Amino acid sequence: MAERRAGEVRATLVAFLEPHLRTEITPDLDLFASGGMSSLFALELVVHLERSFGVAVEGPDLQLANFRTVDAMTALVLRLGEAAGG
Repeated sequence: MAERRAGEVRATLVAFLEPHLRTEITPDLDLFASGGMSSLFALELVVHLERSFGVAVEGPDLQLANFRTVDAMTALVLRLGEAAGG
């Protein structure tokens, strides 16, 4: 069940990111190193995660490492979802 949920989160993130960044996104692509990520878009991404997955990204979770790749964001969403009881 957890792997299925992870796959759904990854697919949702890729569907959101590809049109915004205008490139093919793989789960391990470093979004910041690829040059497509601005600080403004990073904030938009946080809002997208919160709204799409019903999580709150706050304090210590607002670190670059959590948003560098789709895999990192997926892990963050799953962890925050579990902490919230979801």
